[in-house]
Amino acid sequence: MEEKKGEVVDAEVAETKATEAKIEAPTKTPHNRGNGAAIAISVVALIMGAGGLGLGWMSYQRSSTPLTLLSSGADGNSANFVEGSIADIANKVSESVVSIVTSSKATNYFGQSYDTAAAGTGIIVTSDGYILTNKHVINGANKVTVVLDDGTTYEDVEVVATDPLNDVAFLKIKDVNDLKAATLGDSKTITVGQQVIAIGNALGLYQNTVTSGIISGAGRSVTASDSSGSNVETLSDMIQTDAAINSGNSGGPLVNAAGEVIGINTATSASAENMGFAIPISSVKGMLQQLIDTGEAARAYLGVYIVEVTPQIAKAYNLPVKSGAYLYNSAAYSAIVKDSPASKAGLKDKDIITKVNGVEVGAAGTLADLLGEYKPGDTVQLTVIRDGNEMAVNVTLEGYSSKQK
Repeated sequence: MEEKKGEVVDAEVAETKATEAKIEAPTKTPHNRGNGAAIAISVVALIMGAGGLGLGWMSYQRSSTPLTLLSSGADGNSANFVEGSIADIANKVSESVVSIVTSSKATNYFGQSYDTAAAGTGIIVTSDGYILTNKHVINGANKVTVVLDDGTTYEDVEVVATDPLNDVAFLKIKDVNDLKAATLGDSKTITVGQQVIAIGNALGLYQNTVTSGIISGAGRSVTASDSSGSNVETLSDMIQTDAAINSGNSGGPLVNAAGEVIGINTATSASAENMGFAIPISSVKGMLQQLIDTGEAARAYLGVYIVEVTPQIAKAYNLPVKSGAYLYNSAAYSAIVKDSPASKAGLKDKDIITKVNGVEVGAAGTLADLLGEYKPGDTVQLTVIRDGNEMAVNVTLEGYSSKQK
């Protein structure tokens, strides 16, 4: 499966309400890009490699069983690998890593239709067959096949949900109950320099290839596209790693030294060595838990336009904090979406959200990613600074739908 191509923007990115559109910075901000673009400081070209050998390109620009989570009170991100432990953990986690083979229809220059195939990677997250992968792995596919670590093949695989705001998809193998589910860790507590391994279906040929490295950075924004550069999307709050992520690794796990999945491998650079990116696992837990509970999944929706606060943004806006989410829309509209959960909870323009249920926005992830841990219907407590005063605001999240677009 082709990895995403594009560019990484190491920037103060203006987040959105529940869409991927960016917010224009105020005119006094030095890195203003007009027409609703994100605030960018530096740009490094990225590319995501081709799919498996002879498998062709995938067009993409730009668990009723309990979910196996990190046990309460523990934090596997503080663990380190010791002699022999990489092999032990890789062997254990590989039982939960699958190869995903897709087929789709394409049309040649003469208008003739033909079948194409591509390969990617997925993570078993429940024993009864729910699998987590990248959305671009299955995009456009008319058939999805899953191959387990031991070679067992399932052809009756359904795409049951996709994240409207992120490169995430959920699959379901029907009529199984004995699969080995991976343990999901906590991506909010990762640290730069922490040791990790990546596992995936390298080049679509080498099943469950294991590479090791460290977390090189957090909170990265990646503008990704396919090989043609035609279809672009921006992914925020990505984990950067120097563990090799090869073509076909899309959807595979980034794993800490405790054997817990902390990220979903998504992108790799063609212009810079040892630079790969993974989606934080915590940002998908809300949808996954809802899927397990109800068989359906929707993204939790707050309904605000924000600017991600950094020291530079704090200075430009004269804000009293150096991290958080500033509710601001540079257009002639409110940052609070009409009839949204934010509106119903009484949030106002120029409020600054600094915490979600006590977890700091910025230090542990963007506002969107922290809210990604929750389901529609969940009530969360936001710590808000308004006119220099700190206050608590309870918000009941709703499900994102097409009307929010």
